[in-house]
Amino acid sequence: GRENEAGTWVKHFGGSRVLIHYGGGSAHRSGLIDRVVRSLDAAGVWSTQLGGVVPNPRDTLVIEGIELCRREKIDLVLAVGGGSVLDSSKAIAIGACYDGPLWDIYSYKYVPQKRLRLGTIITMPATGSEGSNSSVIVHESEKLKRGLRSDLNRPDFSIINPELSYSLPPYQIACGISDILSHMLERY
Repeated sequence: GRENEAGTWVKHFGGSRVLIHYGGGSAHRSGLIDRVVRSLDAAGVWSTQLGGVVPNPRDTLVIEGIELCRREKIDLVLAVGGGSVLDSSKAIAIGACYDGPLWDIYSYKYVPQKRLRLGTIITMPATGSEGSNSSVIVHESEKLKRGLRSDLNRPDFSIINPELSYSLPPYQIACGISDILSHMLERY
């Protein structure tokens, strides 16, 4: 039930206007987004939502998120989902603080200097994105996939409730196990 503390953590890290970023409909169907919104409301934190993250997150949704953050004066991005949602949220948090094209950051033409505050509620075990310094984004029109390693990608806080993964199908758990092994072998 730690996701019910989202509002407390957002306030602790100075957030007052939050973008809740998530993937598909399961975050809504499971009631997770509703619990997060209730927690934010109870803490007096304004929020808006942007869903639709897909595996291998696309720059087009990231750019939409950046524009939303600027328009709504968002000060904290709250990722609710798996690794792709966290990657997309990291890109939004950094991109919202840069006036140039997003792809400048992922092609290393610009080294980011700051980002919006960033929190995560992880729902898929194995990615490690809730504590990592990297994110990966796909440039949809160019068909390029690039990563960004920066300490700015490390979230300010991560809420981890293993119960959020109970509803995952066995195939997704198997994918997660493979992901864990792949990341361990990469680092080895």
